Amino acid sequence: MMGWRAGLRRLAPVVVGLGLGLGFAARLAGQERLAAGLWIAPAILVAAEVAVDFAAGLLRGALGVDLIALLAIIGSILLGQNLAGVIIAGMVAGGAALEDYAGARARRELAALVGRTPTTAHRHTDGTIEDIPAGAVVIGDNLLVKPGEVVPVDGALGDAATLDESALTGEPLPVTRHAGDAVRSGVLNAGGPFSLRATATADASTYAAVIRLVAAAERERPPMARLADRWALGFLGVTLTVCIAAWLASGDPVRALAVLVVATPCPLILATPVALICGISRAAGRGVIVKGGGALERLARADIALFDKTGTLTAGTPSMTGLAALDGFSPAEVLRLAASLEQVSQHGVAEGIVTAGRAAGRLVTPVNVTETPGLGLSGLVGADQVMVGGARMFETAGISLPQDGHVAARANGAEATAWVAVNGQPAGAITLTDAIRPDARPLIASLRNLGFRRLVMLSGDRPEPAARVGAELGLDAVYAALSPAEKIGRAREERAHGITMMIGDGINDAPALAAADIGIAMGARGAAAAAEAAEVVLMLDRLDRVAEAVSIARRTRFIALQSIVAGMGLSMLAMTVAAAGYLPPVAGALLQEAIDVAVILNALRALGGGGR
Repeated sequence: MMGWRAGLRRLAPVVVGLGLGLGFAARLAGQERLAAGLWIAPAILVAAEVAVDFAAGLLRGALGVDLIALLAIIGSILLGQNLAGVIIAGMVAGGAALEDYAGARARRELAALVGRTPTTAHRHTDGTIEDIPAGAVVIGDNLLVKPGEVVPVDGALGDAATLDESALTGEPLPVTRHAGDAVRSGVLNAGGPFSLRATATADASTYAAVIRLVAAAERERPPMARLADRWALGFLGVTLTVCIAAWLASGDPVRALAVLVVATPCPLILATPVALICGISRAAGRGVIVKGGGALERLARADIALFDKTGTLTAGTPSMTGLAALDGFSPAEVLRLAASLEQVSQHGVAEGIVTAGRAAGRLVTPVNVTETPGLGLSGLVGADQVMVGGARMFETAGISLPQDGHVAARANGAEATAWVAVNGQPAGAITLTDAIRPDARPLIASLRNLGFRRLVMLSGDRPEPAARVGAELGLDAVYAALSPAEKIGRAREERAHGITMMIGDGINDAPALAAADIGIAMGARGAAAAAEAAEVVLMLDRLDRVAEAVSIARRTRFIALQSIVAGMGLSMLAMTVAAAGYLPPVAGALLQEAIDVAVILNALRALGGGGR
C-alpha cells in the first residue's frame, strides 16, 4: 500500500503536467469535451491521493488541512471549472514534489554521512593483513588504514597520521595526529598508511553515533511543527467561514471556489519542517549534532547560559605551577618520584605532574601501585615507597604534614595540591592550576553579543578556584562545591529567570544537562553519559561552536516564522480579494502556487549562513 502511494506521489506531477498540456492542445483544436476530459482525469487522480491522505489522518485522530485542497478540486469539477481543477491538482502535486526535493536537499549531510560509512577494515592477523567487515572489529584489534580510506572505528594511533576531519568537525584543513593520539571513526586518511588499535566496535564508535543522532533528530516532530499544525486547523475554520460567507453574499458558488483555491495552507504544512531540517543539517555540517527540531527551537530561545568549570571553561588537565621540597629532599627528586608514580594514575592532576616530570628527566616504571579514588596512590618507585595524594590520604596513613613554613603556606594557597611522601616521610608538595581555555573568553563575549542575560558557573570544584575563573571571565554568578544533585537544583532555579542552556563534559554534569531547558555536551572530549543526557553534542573540542550553534538555531527559527507569517499573510490577502470577486479560480490557483514555491525556497535558506 505504501509503495503504491509513494509511486502515485512521484507520478502525479507528470500526469498532471501531461494532462494540462494535452488539454490545451485539444482546446486549440476546438475539442472542448476532450480538453475537459484531459483536465478532469489528472485532477481526479490527485483528489484520490489527497482523499486517502485525509482519511488516514482521520483514522489517527487528526483533521488534516488537506480538506481545503480536496474541496477545491471537487468543487472545480462540479462547477465546470476544469482548468482551475487541474491547476489546483498541479499545485498540490507540485507542492508534494517540492517538499520531497526540499527534504532531500536538506538531508544531504545525513546522506553524505551514511554514504561514507566504512564497510571494510584491514586487520593484522599472524603477520598478515586480512579484510574483514567493519562490524567484525573488536576492541584491541590492530588495523591498517590505507590512504584515502575512512577510519572504520574509534582507536589509538600506532603511527603519526594526517587526517581530514571535516565530516565530523566542519574544518576543511587536514590535521596531523601523533602516535598514541585518539582518533574517531569517520575521519579520512589524508596521508600515508597508518596503524590503529581499536578502542571501540563500529556500532559503539563516534561515526555510528553521529548517524543515529542525526537520523533520530530528523524523524522528530518539533513543537514549532505541532504549533503550525494547530494554526493550520484554525486557518481551515477561517477558510470555510470566508468561503461560505462569499457564497451567501454573492450567490455565486464560483466565488466560494476561488476562496478555496487560494487558501491552501502549504506555508504552514511545509515551511516549518523544511526550515528545521535545514537548520539541523546545517549544524551537523559544522560539527554540532542537534537531537531534533524541538532542541533547535529551545536553543534558539535560550538567554541564560550555565557552565561547568573543569574541562569546559578550563583545560581540565591541571599543569604544575610550583614545587616545594622539605628538608632532606631536593625538588628534582620529589618531582621525579611523584611523576614516576603518577604515570599509572587516571586522576585529573596526574597528567600535569607526569608532563612536568618528563620534561625534567627520565622516569621509571612503578610497581605494586595502589590507588584510592579521590584520595591518592602509593607504590614502589625503584627502592622507595612513594605516596602522592591529598591531605586526607596522609591523615588516613598516619603521616603528619607540616602545619607552617613555606611548603604548607604554598600548598594551602594553591588551586590544587599533591603532597608527596617518601618511605613514610613527607617530602614536599606540588601545586597545580587548571588554566582557563583560550576560547572561553571569546565564547563569553559572543554570548553577551547574542543577548544572553545571565552567565552562571555551576562547579563541583572548591570555591577559591571557581571564584578565580568566574572573576576572570566576568560571569554573573559562581556556585562552587556542588554535588550532582545540587547542580540539578541550581539549574532548576535558574530556569525561573529564562530559557537555560547548560554546557558540560563530565559524568557529573549529565543530570544538570538534562535538568536545563537545553543541554550541550562537549562530545569530543567529554563523557558518554554527558553526550547521552544532552540534546546538543559538539563533535569537536571548540567552544566557539556553542555560539555558532545558537546563531544557526536563531536564524532557522526566524526563517521558519518568517515563512509562516509571510505565506499565510499573502494567502489571507488573496482570500479577501477572491471573496470580493476580483480573483477568478484559475488566476488564484496560479497565484497560490507562486506563494507556495516562494515560501519553501525561503525555508531552504536555513541551509546556509548562520555563522557568527
